[in-house]
Amino acid sequence: MSTPATRMDRIRTSLEQSLAPSVLELADESALHAGHAGAASGGGHYRLRIVSDKFDGLKLVMRHRLVYDAVHPMMHTEIHALAITALAPSEV
Repeated sequence: MSTPATRMDRIRTSLEQSLAPSVLELADESALHAGHAGAASGGGHYRLRIVSDKFDGLKLVMRHRLVYDAVHPMMHTEIHALAITALAPSEV
């Protein structure tokens, strides 16, 4: 019997499938926001650093859109807040 995927695993998998990143660093900062009104919904607070060829030539807002599109099914249920650093490989 396999172990169910954690929320972090599901976020990582969605990002990997959509953006094929060369770097994906995801930190759960939910404990820092305990007691915050948004935490009451059960959604976590995450910090993401991601490097992908798909960001090459895109403005910041479009990079963020690609990230949010990748995790859209989890937004507002499993993810309350997502701080994003999205870079093209040439910017690393």
